[in-house]
Amino acid sequence: MRPLDPRLVRYASAARVFLALGGLIAVGQAVGIIAFAWLVTSAVTGAIDGRGLGSLAPTLTALGLVVAARAILALAQDAVAARGAARVKSQLRERVLSTMTALGPGWLGEQRSAEIAVVVGRGIDALDGYFARYLPQLLLTAIVTPALLLAVLTQDLLSAVILGVCLPLIPVFMILIGWATQATQKRQWNELTSLTTSFDDMIGGLSTLKAYGRQHRQVERLRLITRRFRQRTMAVLRVSFLSSFALELAASLSVALVALTIGLRLVAGEIDLVPGLFILLLAPEVFLPIRQVGVNYHAAAEGVEAAARVFEILDAAPQEVGSGVERAREERGGGPSAGGLVFDDVVVSLGDHRVVDGFSADIRPGALTVLHGPSGSGKSTLVAAALGFIAFAGDIRAGGVRCDAASRRDLVAWSGQSATLFPGTIAENIAIGSEAPDARRVRDAMCVAAIESLDPDLELGEEGSGISGGQAQRVAIARAVHRALEDDRRVLILDEPSSALDHETERRLIENIVAFARSGRTVLVVSHRTAFLDAADALVAVAPTPARTAVPV
Repeated sequence: MRPLDPRLVRYASAARVFLALGGLIAVGQAVGIIAFAWLVTSAVTGAIDGRGLGSLAPTLTALGLVVAARAILALAQDAVAARGAARVKSQLRERVLSTMTALGPGWLGEQRSAEIAVVVGRGIDALDGYFARYLPQLLLTAIVTPALLLAVLTQDLLSAVILGVCLPLIPVFMILIGWATQATQKRQWNELTSLTTSFDDMIGGLSTLKAYGRQHRQVERLRLITRRFRQRTMAVLRVSFLSSFALELAASLSVALVALTIGLRLVAGEIDLVPGLFILLLAPEVFLPIRQVGVNYHAAAEGVEAAARVFEILDAAPQEVGSGVERAREERGGGPSAGGLVFDDVVVSLGDHRVVDGFSADIRPGALTVLHGPSGSGKSTLVAAALGFIAFAGDIRAGGVRCDAASRRDLVAWSGQSATLFPGTIAENIAIGSEAPDARRVRDAMCVAAIESLDPDLELGEEGSGISGGQAQRVAIARAVHRALEDDRRVLILDEPSSALDHETERRLIENIVAFARSGRTVLVVSHRTAFLDAADALVAVAPTPARTAVPV
């Protein structure tokens, strides 16, 4: 990541406000430093000239005000940095989560969940050091250092030349040290990700490990990864301390060179005391901001590494087209469309492998359409494409209009193969996302899903514990039906809705879904079960052929 990545400003609008306020504060601090050095010079030279306390009182008063102003500016800088960091982190988290939603399950399935959790959690939190310490110093360096050099130039050309020649040595050291820091920090971040992933995998498979008596072997593996992470952390600290020493040494030698030159010239009478003392007071301040940039880079290194990963996720966001679901509904007359779900020559490729090749189908409303085919033929892939979770070529229209993937998702209610339930009541799981859940609508959805016998107030545990797998599957179906009823979504897609059901329960579920479709909804069911195939009004076969069309039964 560059010192100030432009993507930070693009993805987090709060960063612009932070940079603007930080720039104003840096200008104030530059003025304060110059005023402080000049007032101290005036007071010291005045005392040497024999001026009394009364005549020096205005200078000393002004000096006190400048000191107070610099303290206030330092506090303001800390406050702006803290508030800016909090707002930027919030915006980045929100944007990352929105991007992952847009990328969908297909993209998430290719990622390591533990790494994503570390990036969104600890990684973004590590930006505190980046905003609170690194960026403010970067702004100070960009504004204060040139201002101080200009102030020195107005007093003595030779001193300004010496400072201008010595100053680039610090960035050279910083670049060299930065490369070493980046490498060690990247290794530390990889070890942290490995540790998190290993711990997450061990917890997830702990029951299986215990069943086979292999849980104790994981302890040694975690101990080894933890030891490597500790070593990487100490390596980062070692580079940080050594780099601080190198930067301090280079800056001290540069200031000493200026002081030696001014001292010799004062003895020779080539420079007056006032500009000489003024330059001596400013010389350390010229190097201080850029030295602090190097020091604070290490404090922000983890955040910088995490931010780079965050930007990778945000850069992977699909480029949506269209004006959203509101425009789509305007095109269809402001209300839900009577149209169905249309696939037009859809092609889906995963890498070099073409999963779906030229699929076309017109799923009509008011009928039960079943998408069937052998395992691996691309049924779930087509559902993911319809929901905008994976990229495809061709055209998919929902509700009779062309719209982008996000808008199409707002027109479709969907239940996947696996039931994802959360701790809470059954009613809360069904009405999840609703601002004002309606008990009657929840009951209607439960009836369609054939779970009307369950108590909506029944509390579920982690991952839906407390009910059977078949019941959990139907709760997920009820959730999709509830969303269709609440938002008047005319398209309902169910992926293998009866895979965990007995024949009698499956029969009741099919009857309810058929009745739901007869109300004018477009219902597409992905299933290979004979009961659904027999009850279907239209079958859509997915097979490795150039084109596939809906065939009425």
